[in-house]
Amino acid sequence: MAVRATVSRFPIDADAQEAGGLPWGVTVTPFATTDEHGNPPAYGADGHLLPRCENCWAYFNTYCELEQWAWSCSLCGALNGLSSQAIARYSQPLSCAEMMSSFIDLEMPVDGPGEDAIQACPVYVAAVDLSSSEEFLELIKSALLAALEALGPGSLFGLATFSHKIGLYDVQGPIPVVKNIFIPPDMDGTLQIELEDAMPLSSFLAPVETCKDRIAAALETLKPTTSWERTTAAGQGLDGVFLGGRGFGVAMESIINYLGSEYGNTFALARIFAFLSGPPDYGAGQLDTRRYGEQYASKREDADRALLPPQTPFYKDLAAVAVQAGVCVDIFAITNEYTDLASLKFLSIESGGSLFLYSNTDDSTLPQDMYRMLSRPYAFGCVLRLRTSTEFKPGRSYGHFFPDPQYENVQHIICCDSYATYAYDFDFTSAVGFSRNAADPPVLQIAFQYTVVVPPEDLARFEMISPNRSKHSLKRRIRIRTIQYGTARNINEVYDTVDSEVILSILVHKVISASLEQGVREGRMLLHDWLVILTAQYNDVCKVVQYGNESVASSPIDVTLAQCPQLQPLPRLVFALLRNPLLRFHEEGVHPDYRIYLQCLFSALEPSSLHCAVYPVLTSYATPDKQAYPRHSLSHAALITSGSPIFFLDAFTTLIVYYSSTADPTIPFPPPHDCLLRTTINKLKQERSITPKLIFIRGGHDDASPFENYLIEEQDVDGSGLTSAMGFVSFLEDISQNVLEYMKT
Repeated sequence: MAVRATVSRFPIDADAQEAGGLPWGVTVTPFATTDEHGNPPAYGADGHLLPRCENCWAYFNTYCELEQWAWSCSLCGALNGLSSQAIARYSQPLSCAEMMSSFIDLEMPVDGPGEDAIQACPVYVAAVDLSSSEEFLELIKSALLAALEALGPGSLFGLATFSHKIGLYDVQGPIPVVKNIFIPPDMDGTLQIELEDAMPLSSFLAPVETCKDRIAAALETLKPTTSWERTTAAGQGLDGVFLGGRGFGVAMESIINYLGSEYGNTFALARIFAFLSGPPDYGAGQLDTRRYGEQYASKREDADRALLPPQTPFYKDLAAVAVQAGVCVDIFAITNEYTDLASLKFLSIESGGSLFLYSNTDDSTLPQDMYRMLSRPYAFGCVLRLRTSTEFKPGRSYGHFFPDPQYENVQHIICCDSYATYAYDFDFTSAVGFSRNAADPPVLQIAFQYTVVVPPEDLARFEMISPNRSKHSLKRRIRIRTIQYGTARNINEVYDTVDSEVILSILVHKVISASLEQGVREGRMLLHDWLVILTAQYNDVCKVVQYGNESVASSPIDVTLAQCPQLQPLPRLVFALLRNPLLRFHEEGVHPDYRIYLQCLFSALEPSSLHCAVYPVLTSYATPDKQAYPRHSLSHAALITSGSPIFFLDAFTTLIVYYSSTADPTIPFPPPHDCLLRTTINKLKQERSITPKLIFIRGGHDDASPFENYLIEEQDVDGSGLTSAMGFVSFLEDISQNVLEYMKT
């Protein structure tokens, strides 16, 4: 569990926080195997016996004062008695995890009577769009074959298709058999027959280890539905008008209900991989994509706002059904046509799944992403709870979770991998802040309760019970992290402990929220104004220029925040975020689906990855085996002044190796497989949550625009689209002017 705070020394009270101008909060990556320093938790058993405070329900931890018969809570100070069992337990402190570390991971008993309650098979269902092309289906076949290689023994797999009908495959016999159920074309139509009646779930879900070849054979039979079939099915065969036939909404609803009947019996978590080649345009849940072309019809409507809200609550409501059924949905959209991901996204992000967008089939990394996603460990049925000491409290929380309807600051996460990150910001509970009790520093406690599937240790042992299936065990665990923070005596001390990457994370969450609620223009203004106010506060605190001073108008504003190294990256990060498609205007050519994809991606990234996605890392190499400089600014000037022949740019989703046009022709291109540069690239690809695209560019020979588009510091930030030679410099001048006006008024 990695936890990073915007400032490691907290402001002393609300006035100090206001004067500092910084967001105050943390990011939490609960299923990360180590903390932010690389330390693993202390493991132990009997998590249900861990003492809890009777006043605030916090868990006992190493910061609590322990007496012979009682303990004082480190969060609220309440005195709690100890049971005789706990007294015996704590008489030997080295025997239990909670006495050795403030970061612990404890086994919990699994609810339910007997052994059957803790056995379950992982279930995976692929739902494939047949209202598509041959190229699309070839890519899906490759992706699902990669997925089958990643799935562990004991997994159950089901193959379904959708168009104007739903196809269910039985692959357990010698020949794949498909049963089709037609989808009614009307918006509120339901299936004439339940999927369970068309094919029992036990026939649909096949054991992967015995049926892998048959599943592969079934995949080979997938063919696109012809437009004639679809128009006839929709009742438009006479005049030949094609009104589509992608019944995605009904298919998803039916499959979720189909699986839900066995939740807790056959499976503890089911994952649906939904592959879409375009917008749902048939039956219940169909989307009207004409709004993409018509948003300028009303001049009063903000185009950037018009395409961000969902046009129907259908998929948000369906996500709630999926959560109840223990089903996680991953959506893979492989299309360049408008698909209205603003409406579809809720089905994936609220059910604990992911949303992927690929603009074409040619260079799609879908097979690698599928394999990577299924190879890494994940937890499910998770509950995340954040508690604080009494002087402060969590404000807003951000991330892909389901808020608990009853309890504050409790989030439900259906499926969580080691990359998934959530964020919180803090408020003071009173004007006094932390100044009253200097002896009691601020304390934060995060509890993460989760379940993991543990594969059978000895497969042969179970084969006698069931020749087809190996039983998996479920383990329930609780991971608890308690952290004590210092307080800052003045604002300079706050500034000295800033983590600019975490500040960027909180800012990204805030501007995404503002964009969704009030439009992209509002999100941009919020970000711009925040930097103006921070710069003004900094200049006042550091006595560069002070509010109300007669000489404000003539004083040079320190807009680079030169006196505080920790703050210096922030103007550049804000500039880069304003240049990012996340906040670019619609008229600049940002596709609304791509914007939604970035919102979903950025709001789940841990801070270092997000930093890389917003302001890419540019490194130079003297040779493929020798690094020259570890970091450059993103400008042509940096390239020219460094004099290096090779540049490596890491933009999180894209990796680019660029050989300058003046590079010595004897340097091998592309870099050899055994060199330092390739080793660095391979390591980055291994560590990443999604597969980045790798591009090699030889200056003077290849089109260099994919690389040069990332050199944003010479581009105009106002979004005219025309590059000006003074991008970042003119941005700082603009901020400086705004700061002067702000400080004068």
